[in-house]
Amino acid sequence: MPTGRVKFFDEKKGFGFIAGDDGAEVYLPASALPIGTKVRPGMHVEYGVADTRRGPQALSVSVIAKIESLAKKNRRKPEAMVPIIEDLIKILDSASTQLRRGHYPDGGHRIAAALRTLADDFDA
Repeated sequence: MPTGRVKFFDEKKGFGFIAGDDGAEVYLPASALPIGTKVRPGMHVEYGVADTRRGPQALSVSVIAKIESLAKKNRRKPEAMVPIIEDLIKILDSASTQLRRGHYPDGGHRIAAALRTLADDFDA
């Protein structure tokens, strides 16, 4: 069965369109959705296709559940990030003092590794 993302859907009018992963645009009537299902733009769906006089039309649409990112799931709590940020500020302040004096800071590779780790936590 083809998959794609809901491009547009108007509940009042009872129709919308799906942008298929293969590049095809498919008409989405409200009757193709399971009872009680609400779709929004960007939702990933799986559907059957029927060729009609007006072009391809979606049949038996089902929403594909979004898989939660492991990085996001294992992300530190915001409260746990506060002391890490404060310690990193102190380290960077010390490094900036050494740079002002014309010397690269000692342990620069450790500072870079800490910044990358912090960036990964923020980016998750």
